[in-house]
Amino acid sequence: MIAVLFSFMLFFQGCTYAISRGMAGKADKTVRFEKLEADPDSFKGKLIIVGGTIAQTSEVNKGTLIEVTQRTLDYWGKPERTKRTGGRFLVFYPGPLNMLAYAPGIDITVAGEVLGTESPMIGNKQYDYPVVLAKELKLWEREPRSSDKARWMDPLSGDPARSGPQEK
Repeated sequence: MIAVLFSFMLFFQGCTYAISRGMAGKADKTVRFEKLEADPDSFKGKLIIVGGTIAQTSEVNKGTLIEVTQRTLDYWGKPERTKRTGGRFLVFYPGPLNMLAYAPGIDITVAGEVLGTESPMIGNKQYDYPVVLAKELKLWEREPRSSDKARWMDPLSGDPARSGPQEK
């Protein structure tokens, strides 16, 4: 009986939303990223949940700034693996973060308060990005690419460097 209960608890622990229930309950779920990107100042002070893939992370005065390429979140709050994006946004975390854990290419979900707009200069062009003050962060494990998976090798070819059918 205890083993069944323990298995049940482990199953449901893996099926929870990315952000805590309390924080998710406070978030304004009506804010769409397209509207946020168009006019971040009109959403100042609102608690939102957004996510995407980390583009870069840098230490700044009194915290860490994370630049994120936005992606739509799935049912569990995980950024969808798609090339479609709504643009970029910045996340300010008031404290130091492990730069290796928050590396480019890692998916992230953020619950935070909209602060407004930041206009960094990239190259010789200025961009306006919405800025979110992080209240809660969730990093997702990197999914292996198809090129990272094991490949089938023909055991009869005699050459382990060759794989698949051999042409003669």
